[in-house]
Amino acid sequence: MEKKFTLPSQRAIAKRSDLLVMGNDKYESRLIGSLGGTSYYAFYKEISECDAKIQIALHKTSDLLYDTVFTSIFALERQMIRRDSMILHCAYIKYRGTAILFSAPSETGKSTQAGLWERYRGSETVNGDRALLRKIDGRWTACGWPVCGTSEICHLEDIPIHAVVMLRQGKENHVERLSPVQAFAQLYGQITVNQWNRDFVQRTVELIEDLVAHVPVWQLTCDISENAVQCLETVLFPEDISGRWDLL
Repeated sequence: MEKKFTLPSQRAIAKRSDLLVMGNDKYESRLIGSLGGTSYYAFYKEISECDAKIQIALHKTSDLLYDTVFTSIFALERQMIRRDSMILHCAYIKYRGTAILFSAPSETGKSTQAGLWERYRGSETVNGDRALLRKIDGRWTACGWPVCGTSEICHLEDIPIHAVVMLRQGKENHVERLSPVQAFAQLYGQITVNQWNRDFVQRTVELIEDLVAHVPVWQLTCDISENAVQCLETVLFPEDISGRWDLL
């Protein structure tokens, strides 16, 4: 299928089973496929910093119903880093007017923990799979993003970040605050980064360093009970816990 696309005379700078990246000093082109597929379904070619030409294989248009397939065509992370913004793989909830972001590798329980907070604390899930992180008026903010994966929860809300919570499954519930170095290492693995682009990587490093300097990042080892919510709530909102004891 890729033979039907008219390719630019650019050198290949990165390749994996579902992506071929070509480029020069200024602009980038991509052949985009699916994991496990045998052909490319789209071709992305930058014409300027703000414009790109996109071609899509006709027999693949039905797959564009899936947001991860559709948005990958636009290389949005490349545009966002130019605007000092990062895409974080996380479940993004709103609680008491602030954002709590649960992040971890796939199948670790991000949506489950978000669901527990909805059930036991009345929070609202803004996005079940992604959040755009950017500074607004000097404060790190979680913004809505048009990708929600299988969660099917996707709202456009910009909310100041109260905390980022890195998840780990366990039989007992335990939470600890990560040092900036620990937080950086875990966050970097969950942010969309074009590893072949040195400027992209450098700017991402700078943004994460600023994020962990201003936003607390916690490690929550947890099960799927209300106790996991209570354990995390104790450190995220200690004043509320103290107030409850004062009333007893």
